[in-house]
Amino acid sequence: PYHEWFIEYAAPPADPAAFSLALDQAMQTQNIYYKDLRQGNILRELVIRPMQPNAFRNYMKSIGKLGEQNKVPRLTNDRKMADALAIYRLDQ
Repeated sequence: PYHEWFIEYAAPPADPAAFSLALDQAMQTQNIYYKDLRQGNILRELVIRPMQPNAFRNYMKSIGKLGEQNKVPRLTNDRKMADALAIYRLDQ
């Protein structure tokens, strides 16, 4: 198991691996539960999925929820949204 982040960059990091490591370390600093899971090898290092420009806007439009009253979910407990976003990924 791992955290999977879908990120639409304004400007991609020069070193994606270093960015991923820094994000993982920042999460461990801010969340002791996450740190325990990482240090206990319960969770492996997070995975970042770079997205095409406007990926989240296009996704929300595709499900009929484009507009100010609708927000992109930040967390999900299933693969439904991740699978739908797959067509907008840059790392395929």
